[in-house]
Amino acid sequence: MHMKKCKRMLACAVMAAMLAASMLQGCGGSKEKTVTQEEALAKMKEFSTADGSVTIKLEETWTTEDLGADFWLGAGSTDGSKAVLVMQFPKAGSALPADSMDSVKELVTDSYGLKDSAAADVPTVPGMTNVEASTCTMNAEGETAEVYLIYGETDYAYYSLMYVSEKISDSDINSMKASCSTFVETPIEEEDATTVELTDTVRWFNAAYAVLTEINGWDYNRFAGLAANEANAASVQQMLVSSWDVTDRASADETLDWILNEGHRENFIDNGKYLADEVKLGDVAEDQRLDYVLENFDVTEEEAQSYLDQFAVYQEYGDTAITGWDYCRALNLMSFYYLAGYYTEEEALDKSLEIAQTLQPLFTSWDDLIASYMRGYEYWAEESSADRQAVYEDLKTRSDNPYTVDYNTTLEKTW
Repeated sequence: MHMKKCKRMLACAVMAAMLAASMLQGCGGSKEKTVTQEEALAKMKEFSTADGSVTIKLEETWTTEDLGADFWLGAGSTDGSKAVLVMQFPKAGSALPADSMDSVKELVTDSYGLKDSAAADVPTVPGMTNVEASTCTMNAEGETAEVYLIYGETDYAYYSLMYVSEKISDSDINSMKASCSTFVETPIEEEDATTVELTDTVRWFNAAYAVLTEINGWDYNRFAGLAANEANAASVQQMLVSSWDVTDRASADETLDWILNEGHRENFIDNGKYLADEVKLGDVAEDQRLDYVLENFDVTEEEAQSYLDQFAVYQEYGDTAITGWDYCRALNLMSFYYLAGYYTEEEALDKSLEIAQTLQPLFTSWDDLIASYMRGYEYWAEESSADRQAVYEDLKTRSDNPYTVDYNTTLEKTW
């Protein structure tokens, strides 16, 4: 039941589906004369993404593959020796948004095992700016191929376009250049079934998990962070399966019940009480505690230090030390459940209100609550929360700072 680095996990999950669909199955034919762009274009027909946001011409005999994302296009030759992948990363309004071209490059490079990059001729792509091109090798799931790779962006999205072949030839590059010259983008007008207004109560819900909303590249100034529509529902459902083992309303309720009644805080508290009451670790001088644990328990030094760190947090903050972590994530879950279609808007808001009213009195301010959230993150992830803390501090400096809503505002039903 983990929710770590959500955006990257979502994107990589779909990338895996793309790999399965597009990796080469055959070998190239014998050497032929170089095909010009004009000759290639004469043998092309129009292909489009499932949502219609991109159209592009490709070899007329090719067939498409389902890549699991309506705004991505995959097509290849019948023998599986060549393929083109058009990957769109919307800048907003999607469960898989991209915050920069650098993040797109990193994701594509890591997912496909790209290396040995060399600058290549840059194609003309209508409506696209900052276009760059290279050739490189791909190594994924044990398969190796060569790639003519193009990056660019529009006001609507970042793009990665790939021509994949056993060995990239001048004809392949000319074919891709011809295809790029036919690129047409038709931005999708966002559908949104959400009706709730952004009242102080709803803003309070959003603020409780705004750090993760920002990390995901979503909008902390709208309930749940994304538009409620079919495309986002499909993506969030996929994320809930991979990150929370949630597949339907029943498993959603089971997970929510766990986090509200147990969560990570239960084990944290049990360990703290055991070390305090049974081990009497508080009676041991701080500079002797590590040796004491190593002498009396069959643990490594790293494990012993972890227990000492947890105990220090428990000593200072008590039973509510990481409660903010569980409850902020419970509120976040309600937003996921709504987007996935497992809860109606009113059901998600009503349950969020119940959770928030329980959470609010446990802390005195946003700083107090988020500090508990960060301690819980460190307990769960076994790593520093410095990056998330930096996100929180940055959010507080913005003109649309989600934490301007009074922590002690009266939480009430406004929908």
